[in-house]
Amino acid sequence: MRENIRADYSEESNKVNKGKYYITTPIYYPSGNPHIGHCYTTVACDTIARFKRLEGYDVMFLTGTDEHGMKIEQKAKEQGVTPKEYVDPIVENFKRLWETMDISYDRYIRTTDDYHVKSVQRIFKKLYDKGYIYKGEYTGKYCTPCESFWTDSQLDENGCCPDCHRPVIDAHEEAYFLKISDFADKVEKFLTETDYLTPKSRVNEMINNFIKPGLEDLCVSRTSFTWGIPVEFDPKHVVYVWIDALSNYITALGYENDAYDDFDKYWPADLHMTAKEIVRFHSIVWIIMLMMLDLPLPKHLYGHGWINFNGQKMAKSVGNVIDPFVLAQRYGSDAVRFQILRDMPYGSDCNFSNEIMVNRINTDLANGFGNLVSRTVAMADKYFGGTLPEEREENDPDGELIEMAQSLRDKVAPLVEQAQLAKALEEIFKVIARANKYIDETEPWVLGKDGQKKARLAGVLYNLLDTIRICAGLLMAFMPKTMPKVLEQIGAPANSAGFEELGRFGVLPANVTVHKGDVLFPRIDVDKEIDELNALLTPAKTIREDEDLDRANIITIDKFAEVKLRSGEITACEKVAKSKKLLKLTVDDGRHGRQIVSGISNWYKPEDLVGRKIVFVANLAPAKLCGELSEGMILACDAGDDDVRVLFLDGDVPNGSTIR
Repeated sequence: MRENIRADYSEESNKVNKGKYYITTPIYYPSGNPHIGHCYTTVACDTIARFKRLEGYDVMFLTGTDEHGMKIEQKAKEQGVTPKEYVDPIVENFKRLWETMDISYDRYIRTTDDYHVKSVQRIFKKLYDKGYIYKGEYTGKYCTPCESFWTDSQLDENGCCPDCHRPVIDAHEEAYFLKISDFADKVEKFLTETDYLTPKSRVNEMINNFIKPGLEDLCVSRTSFTWGIPVEFDPKHVVYVWIDALSNYITALGYENDAYDDFDKYWPADLHMTAKEIVRFHSIVWIIMLMMLDLPLPKHLYGHGWINFNGQKMAKSVGNVIDPFVLAQRYGSDAVRFQILRDMPYGSDCNFSNEIMVNRINTDLANGFGNLVSRTVAMADKYFGGTLPEEREENDPDGELIEMAQSLRDKVAPLVEQAQLAKALEEIFKVIARANKYIDETEPWVLGKDGQKKARLAGVLYNLLDTIRICAGLLMAFMPKTMPKVLEQIGAPANSAGFEELGRFGVLPANVTVHKGDVLFPRIDVDKEIDELNALLTPAKTIREDEDLDRANIITIDKFAEVKLRSGEITACEKVAKSKKLLKLTVDDGRHGRQIVSGISNWYKPEDLVGRKIVFVANLAPAKLCGELSEGMILACDAGDDDVRVLFLDGDVPNGSTIR
């Protein structure tokens, strides 16, 4: 694992070993670019993993990608590549995002990994030999984007998928089935008599929507496509996504393979975390699979809500995504991590908007914590040359702040344990708000004018610095990039932010020396920023056609949405040897790069194009032009008199941005 991401400020001082802690995200389906909705689950799990390491646990944090299925096979065919060639650059983009967001995963699994393939085949065969899998015929409804089967009664009011609300298809094929119906009573008892699934409202949903109406056996193989793990004893079948995907939690530890050998150490999982739309697979199907395999059951599953944009679930399948790369570039990864964790209520959905993001950064980070650190360090520098005197005086107003700071760790730790991260942040920021109020109460600027009050001033500033130490230490798991800078500015030694030290007040040396640094969270000009963000991030609105449009070729917005336009930068350009009008462009598309051949040689020289940002059609079927592969088409317009102009973009538009 990347040491720079794992190197927390306080890890070296934390020698306590409290045992193991195994936490997992779901494995993500790489059918497109990752978006801010993916970030919540992964950032939340990363925060918990970091906090558990701080507490002294031996943590295994697993994430990965679920790479099989009909949808990927279809998309790869459209692009003229193999499914593996299609998913490889997308997987790398996921990993690049996790690097950007400082995700400290310990292991990354791909369902195309050889060891996972072998394990899934053995698991399938084991379930078959036990009599839990049988062959039959599947007839019903299937949502290709969601890779989900549905009964007629489960479809939405328009007869569409209840998750993404897209049309479903009729499916009829030979298939193997998993006999989950036999386990309905057992899984209901497990859900109602344990605290495995939280919040409890999810338990009611599972029982009332899926178990009580009658748990139907699950289709676990397909013959209508080939991109999947072959059933070893019947290779015309491939293992259906949920047995394949769910098994990753144990195959990644070495179950039924020799790639790893820590299954006995880390299983059962301490926490699975997933968004609510796939809770049924993790709380019903996965639990039944483990019962069938006679394996210990995981301890907890948290089904969190959705990040909504304009009232809709944020997801690629409904076409409203927010680019986290853009947000992290503008505000830093810590600010993005903080906002999505701070505004997601436990078990409920949260809303995302450009205004919410910017205002949260300004209110809590710039005006709240950032201002507290800046003011305190500046006053220590101004009145004491940066080093506090050892002699200090306490007073009555100090007691409340000290008590709040000293008890903060024991309030935050159980909330993190329960995945109530927004509430944990709320508790921390109560103390930050109290510290800012404490400055107003004690008026250090007045004390600094009175030579007789130096000891009192030293006491006030020490209390503020040690309060900041505790808050920053607890925020380390939430904002791992910025908090070490805070601790450095307040002069906190490395051994002052361990878990034990965060439960005590007065840990900083009496003669602590501060170090003024850069502004931690610059305040943002809201109006200007909102305009710029809207231009970059907001999904386009439908525009009413003018009366003079050529109505003969009108298309619907859905038809237009099939054309994927993206930004790119021309990094190299040369003429095509066999043509007078073709240029061969090498384009940085923000992903794996591509080559585009364009007939613009009459109007542009190769050297005029290098370094320019262009718009291109990203999902055009690849073609050979004069022997050269072309993977898209750049946009240009007729400028009259046999003139053609390429549409160029501003230089600061990120490569790979979606053009809406």
